[in-house]
Formats: sequence, structure tokens, C-alpha cells
Amino acid sequence: MTWIHPLSADVEETASTLGGKGHGLVVLRRLGLPVPPGFVIGTGACRAFLRDGRLPDGLDAELASALSGLEAAAQRRLGGPARPLAVSVRSGGSVSMPGMMSTVLNLGLTTETTAELAAETGDLRFALDSRLRFLLGFASVHGLAPESLEAVVREIPDRPTEELRLADAIRGVESLIRPPVPDDATRQLELAIRAVFSSWDTPRAKTYRELHDIPHELGTAVTVQAMVFGNRDDHSGTGVAFSRNPNTGENAPFGEVLFGRQGEDVVSGRTATRPLSELAEREPEVWDDLLDALNRIESHYRDACYVEFTFEAGKLWILQVRPGGLVGHAAVRVAVDLADEGVIGRREALARVSPRHLHHVRTPSVETSDANDVLTQGLGACPGVAVGRVATTSDKAALMAADGPVILVRPETSPLDMHGLAAAAGIVTARGGPASHAAVVARTMGKPAVVGAADLTVDVAAACVRADGRTVREGTPITIDGTGGLVFIGTPRITTSAPGPHLHRLLEWADEISGDDTTREATERLKAARTVLNA
Repeated sequence: MTWIHPLSADVEETASTLGGKGHGLVVLRRLGLPVPPGFVIGTGACRAFLRDGRLPDGLDAELASALSGLEAAAQRRLGGPARPLAVSVRSGGSVSMPGMMSTVLNLGLTTETTAELAAETGDLRFALDSRLRFLLGFASVHGLAPESLEAVVREIPDRPTEELRLADAIRGVESLIRPPVPDDATRQLELAIRAVFSSWDTPRAKTYRELHDIPHELGTAVTVQAMVFGNRDDHSGTGVAFSRNPNTGENAPFGEVLFGRQGEDVVSGRTATRPLSELAEREPEVWDDLLDALNRIESHYRDACYVEFTFEAGKLWILQVRPGGLVGHAAVRVAVDLADEGVIGRREALARVSPRHLHHVRTPSVETSDANDVLTQGLGACPGVAVGRVATTSDKAALMAADGPVILVRPETSPLDMHGLAAAAGIVTARGGPASHAAVVARTMGKPAVVGAADLTVDVAAACVRADGRTVREGTPITIDGTGGLVFIGTPRITTSAPGPHLHRLLEWADEISGDDTTREATERLKAARTVLNA
């Protein structure tokens, strides 16, 4: 059996073997888009690992061969004393499970290769920052709490230079990791592969699969790619982009970007991001290349799409692609617009509208004229209105939800919050943007969410939240508007908008089309919904 597959345009395996991430990268290669070289360890190896408790026979030899090919493509060597190769090790199930499994970036940066990277680039700060990021990721996937790791870095005293502070932070993180991180790049890779396979069976991943009816026996693939560094210099960065607005369905690129950072800074929500449009101002060539990529990808999928990207020293690289997963009004609008543009037919537009989309198509809003009702404002991350009692931890949210709806209010969320996200009626975070963990998970679950409420402080010890000089204790009812990004104290009046013109057009198409075998279910579903939606 073949366990490993190259990331090349002629690979024929499906997402069930390569995982959604690996399969998407193969599609990008076929479209001629810039993808870092790499290979995929298929889902079958994960199933064998989980069944037998060890890596399958023959994987070692295939891994050595695949790694040799990657080194040749990158013209670098993993663990090499000259031109060292660093790689990313990412999970990827056949069905998207955003943030639920493990990732390790910058793997291969040993003590020796970090010094070599500094010498090669002439930038010690960049090399040390990359090494620290590797250690933080490696420690996290091997069980150290992110809060403990962040505390170590945060408590490093000021030093005369950033390089000295980073060196202190590296020593602090290394002191927490037991057993120590191997100073051997090949051993690092083996441990990371094991950790990613094991993350398939973590409680958060199991909870996510149960919520979304994803079979537990599928397993995850592991994608290994040459690193591209968004933290390289002033012309580097990272971001996420939707080809169309995921909240409204408008045909305009939407997303966020960070300059001089790596991808985990965007998705974690711990760093304030910038609107995607700023990329056009600061790096116009990267922006033009990104627009071209979005157009080509959308033309291939014939649907709105989502991409993760990095740019290093002014060059764009696409790291992941998947269909946009839009909900409610946005999904309806995109289906109608694509039909009007001639990309899909009306029958297909009808078939794309699910009961879940119809459930969220009438957008509720909060009706109030009293500014004193507003506790804070952030970014609307998932449309809708939710009412519930404040819970400041995921454990509290899961406990309190037994007695009625709760709103999970956190500084930011991580995969460790999955049980709280599942229990909550809505989500609020003080940090993060439209592609942060909280926003992405909220959209997959169709739960209203507000992110990036910058003046909000979550005090877990005191069981309260604070904003605008006011304190709201845990258990207090609040209302969130996931469209406008507002958070209200109490339960103001909620109104619901009438269905928009895009839905009415879909309903007209349902009346016009007789309903053959491919569209009868969709047209009947829409006709049955007419009475409810027009009430």
C-alpha cells in the first residue's frame, strides 16, 4: 500500500485519501497557482496508526523518499548545516474541521539550523522569532496549555534588544517542554506526524464531528510542505480571503491580513488584524496576484471560495482552499448571482439552497434607540441575533446551558473551547477578526458571533466582563447582533427583516421549473418554505 502522495497536478487521489487540504492543494497546482512544494501522508496511514498505536510498516521508507524529493524541489535540506529546510506539518480531514486538529510550523529549526538561518538571511530576529514559533507550536500539540506558554513569553523582562528578549523566551519555553524537543529535525518530523494523527481523537475533534455528523472512522491526512515565512520582512505577511463576502454574499473580496506575521496569528484571534483591502495599498503586486487566484479558483469550483495565503518578500503563496461554506442570506445571494452570471444554471442554484440556509435567511436585528443598552461593539462574524446569559469559560457555558441559553464571552477562542462553543447560543470575543477561530467555527455552526470587541475585558477570576466602564457579571442576560457586531445588556426587542429579492427570485424559479429528478426536492422545499418566509 502507498501511504504518501506527492503534491503534484497529476495526482488522481480524492479528498478521502488526501484530505480536503491536500486535495485542494492539488487543485491549486492544476490551476497553475503558487503552492509550496510538499507531500501528503494519506488518511489510511492515520487509520492504521490509530488502530495499531504505531506508524504503519513501510511509512519510514516512503517518508525518506518523499522528504528527499521535497529537499530537491526546495533546494534545501531538513536539518542541513547549509540552506536548512523548515516545513509545516498540517492536518486535513476529508471534511473540513477548522482548527480542531494539530499544526506545527517552522519544523526543522534546531539550534544549529536556526543559527544558519540567521547567517543566511542576515536577520537574527527573524531566525529567533521563527524558532520560538516552532517551539510554541510543538509544545502545544504535545499537551502544554497555550495559556502557560503565553505566560512564559509575556513574563520575559525587557531586554536591550528584541533579539535578546526572543532568546530569553526560547529558553523559557524550552524549560517547560518535557521530554525536551529533539535537536534532530528528522525526529521532530516523526513526532509531529504522530501528534497530528493523534489529534484526530481529541475530545474537541470528536465533539465537532458529532455536531456535524462526520464519521469518526475517516482519519486525517498530514500535509508536509516547505515553509514560506510571513514573518520574513516588511514585505511579508499572511491572511485569509473569501472571493465573496461571507456575511452578505456581495461579489467583492473579503478577509483580513497581517504584515510581518505567520498564519497562526490570524486564526488564533490573539492579534489585531487589518482589512484585506490594506494589502492593495501596501503590496499591490501581491494584491493583483491574489485577485487573479480568487477568480481562477472561483471559476474552477463555480462557487464562492475561501483561501489562506502567505506572502514572503513580495511573493504570494496559496496554502489552502475550500468552498466558502456561506450560510443564510449570503448563500442564497451567491446562488442567485452565480446563476445570473451564467456560471451555474437555475436548477443548480435551487439545489444549492438547503433547509439550513432557509432557516437563517430572514435576518433578525435588535430594535433599540437607547445607547445605554449597548455594552460594546465589535465585528459581526456570523449573522443573526442570540440572547443568553454570560458565561466566561467554556466549562461554565457547558454547565449553564442545561438551564437555558448562554453566550460564551472569551478573550479569544481556541480548539480547547469546542465544548463551550457547542453549548452556547452565541459567541463574543474581545480579539480576533472574521477569520479567527471563533468566527470560522460560528459560521460552520450557524451561530451568531461578534469578534474583535476591543474594549471588552473578560475577567475569569472575578466571573465578569467589563466594557465602557461597566461590569456585567456571569449569568447576566445579554443580546448579541452578529450582523452589526453590537452587544446589548438585557433583552431588547428583536425584529426580523422580510426576505430579500434574491430569495423571491429563487422562489419564482421554483415555480417556473417543473421539477425533474435533480431539482424536485429543492423546488418542493422552497415552495413549502414560502408560507413561513412570507409570514
